[in-house]
Amino acid sequence: MNDRTLTEQLAEQAIASARMESVFEAQRHAFLQNPCPDAGQRRQHLRALKRQLLRYQDVLAEAIDRDFGERSLAETKMLEVLPTTLEINHAISHVRRWMRASRRRPELLFASNSLRVTYQPKGVVGVIATWNFPVYLSLGPLVAALAAGNRVMIKMPETTPATNATLRQMLGEVFTEDHVALVGGELADPGAFTALPFNHIVFTGSPAVGRIVMGQAARNLTPVTLELGGKSPAIVLRDYPVREAARRIAHGKGINCGQVCVAPDYALVPRERVDEFVKAVVHSFGELYGKRTAQNADYTALASDRHAARIKDMLEDARAKGATVIPCGEVGPGRRLPLHVVTNCTPDMTLMREEIFGPVLPVVPYDTHEQAIEMVQRQARPLALYCFSHDASERGKLLARTHSGGVTINDWAWHVVNHDAPFGGVGQSGMGNYHGEEGFRELSHARTVFKRHRFFPIELFYPPYGNLAQRLTLKLFAGHGDPAVKKPF
Repeated sequence: MNDRTLTEQLAEQAIASARMESVFEAQRHAFLQNPCPDAGQRRQHLRALKRQLLRYQDVLAEAIDRDFGERSLAETKMLEVLPTTLEINHAISHVRRWMRASRRRPELLFASNSLRVTYQPKGVVGVIATWNFPVYLSLGPLVAALAAGNRVMIKMPETTPATNATLRQMLGEVFTEDHVALVGGELADPGAFTALPFNHIVFTGSPAVGRIVMGQAARNLTPVTLELGGKSPAIVLRDYPVREAARRIAHGKGINCGQVCVAPDYALVPRERVDEFVKAVVHSFGELYGKRTAQNADYTALASDRHAARIKDMLEDARAKGATVIPCGEVGPGRRLPLHVVTNCTPDMTLMREEIFGPVLPVVPYDTHEQAIEMVQRQARPLALYCFSHDASERGKLLARTHSGGVTINDWAWHVVNHDAPFGGVGQSGMGNYHGEEGFRELSHARTVFKRHRFFPIELFYPPYGNLAQRLTLKLFAGHGDPAVKKPF
């Protein structure tokens, strides 16, 4: 019986893999038939996507709620449907301008000739979404890819089956599979997806998996955009009201139960104000979600038993190593876990070494502004950085000496949903950008086109070398070598 079941599973996986490869070949063939859709076609595709998203918003919210085991319906609409709609609107409004060839100035040596840059679709783009925002992190890259004129295959996580089925139905009503196709949990080996010779891959997930994706893409020399995350700091400078900073940060850790790649991972607070900050976070979380978070429909559960166990193990590790752990509300049954504030943290604790990705906020004291900057510099470069200060000079010092994918000042994460600016990581938190014009550029090939004027005397630079025009050109642009330079050979 077990052997037959295993045989059936292997057969299903082989069918799924063959189907995926067939869809990829169909998309590649379809792209060759229409390699550069005009602006009208691209806007039509984007409008169709928007129409479907708005039609399906309630069904999508219910599907994500089912996959999470309790996800706030209002939160899904606010954080998945609304930002995706804004991104589509922005692309519809600007894609015609983005597509225009960019006129460039040729070198003086080639004056009178024409130089421009055109933006070509890359071809077939692979999008790998993750579970924490399965709509925004699948459809957001899809928007950029469609605006750039590409065909798209989306790989969804196996942990969101209801969402995957809903998105497949939603997209299938307006796109043929040789244009937009979705692959879900039926693919046993996710590596089979990244092994396809895409023209570009957009991946959202952990740095560990990002390295695997990048390695597999390298075999086909496929360029990648990686959005990975990291330990994003929230730095409260001395001039900023502690209670206001605490409320903003508590909101950032409460949204989606902290399962956000740009959530504040830890807070750096002046040592003398730590106690006040902790009390304010506890109070703010209570105001936002109430003490009985297990019964609050606005508060989302941890997405899986495995992830819930990881967060609880992280808290136990901190307690065992001397930390003080303060729950901000009632610990509910199953995966309903309120925000926990942790003080007296040490570098050897798991929560100080790994991205938390959940409702845990370590509070780390600092004595001087310089010390706070050094603490940030010692960590890998994060996806986001949050600075709370009204002092422009102090903010400027902090931003000049630290690196992050993006920054929000005096709040958290709002830079991400402003689609006229790029979104992406740096270093271990990722590479490349999408959103807005930068997303269009990322998924387009910038093709330089030089046109020689009919009567331009380019033959003057042909061999035999040493004629008067060549000698004058070299003298004008390169001057003379230094006879005093000694030969190293």
